[in-house]
Amino acid sequence: LLTGALIGPIFAPQQQELPALRLIWPPVYLVILGLMAVRARQMAAAWPAFILLALMVILALSSSLWSQAPDVTQRRVLALALTGGFSIYLGVVFRGAELPRLLTWTFLALGVGSLIAVFLFPSLGVHHSANAGLWRGLWYEKNHMGMIMAVGLIAASALLAAGAPQDRRIALVAIGVCVLALLGSQSKTALIMAMLGGGLIAMCRLIARMGPVFGVVVVWSLGLTAVISLWVWSQYSVEILALFGKDPTLTGRTEIWAAIERMAAQRPWLGYGYGAFWVLDTEPMEWIRHETGWRVPSAHHGWLDLRVQLGWAGTWLVSAVIALTSAAVLFRLSGLGRREGYWSLAYLAAFLLLSVSESVLMSHQDLPWTLFVAVLARNLVSDRTT
Repeated sequence: LLTGALIGPIFAPQQQELPALRLIWPPVYLVILGLMAVRARQMAAAWPAFILLALMVILALSSSLWSQAPDVTQRRVLALALTGGFSIYLGVVFRGAELPRLLTWTFLALGVGSLIAVFLFPSLGVHHSANAGLWRGLWYEKNHMGMIMAVGLIAASALLAAGAPQDRRIALVAIGVCVLALLGSQSKTALIMAMLGGGLIAMCRLIARMGPVFGVVVVWSLGLTAVISLWVWSQYSVEILALFGKDPTLTGRTEIWAAIERMAAQRPWLGYGYGAFWVLDTEPMEWIRHETGWRVPSAHHGWLDLRVQLGWAGTWLVSAVIALTSAAVLFRLSGLGRREGYWSLAYLAAFLLLSVSESVLMSHQDLPWTLFVAVLARNLVSDRTT
């Protein structure tokens, strides 16, 4: 459900919001509450993660006071809170390599399902108008499929790096399936995500084998490479985008961002309400449509989308949560990081990259944010308490 696979494309092929699909979630929420109750001791040990989740939920719920669609905000805050609870459950119950193993099996199944859709049911699994011939698998469009397969590739790579002999075969199979599906989607962002996450896992494994001196050399080399890359981008961004088949407007995204910036400036501190900016037929959304000339579904930029929903207050809060999570991941890299195959670090880096191209920050019922909160929880909770 969190991946958005199959159910949406079958029951809402035009990506329209169907109230009937909401009926799927109440039983799911009951299951989540049941799982958390069964693991009450471990949930209590995750109190730091619950505090951070509560701060975000409280701000989102408070935004219903000024939201342009209070009922939508309240409904989506409930989803944010309960899926956040499930995220913490994942993070603290599945310790070490258990979570990458669970994710590897899950994404292997989704990858195989997508390949079946592509080759046996091409009307479902392959684009036929825009992006004709590119694979979309069990999802609405190719970029979503690419993102899911990139996340699966990172999980399988971490499972392989964790080093358990019994996991080697399934990890290699999952990597092969995810790579094939990812290449079929031709999603550039997803490809960079996969390369970044997989590269970090390989680098950490190499540093662990070669020792701290080699690690210092690698870190300094990466810092120098980053500085050079930023300079090259500042000078040759148009040429680099052309190399990846992108125009300077990033397929119209820069126009969307400029229009959203103007709307955000009207409510800079608190925004338009959590989950309320893109509600159909509201004034801000209609104005964005008028400015861009097409039906814009989202900001295609996590930080901008967060700012128009919750203003600078929400942006600063989420920034602080991400900074704390990043520090915890780095602090525990030699312990938890090694046991989990460096999954937290790799996924966190890929998530941050995704956040500048897709609306994934504080998103309700959404896989990328769910896994981020799981990273937060598993790195803030001591293994001795679980």
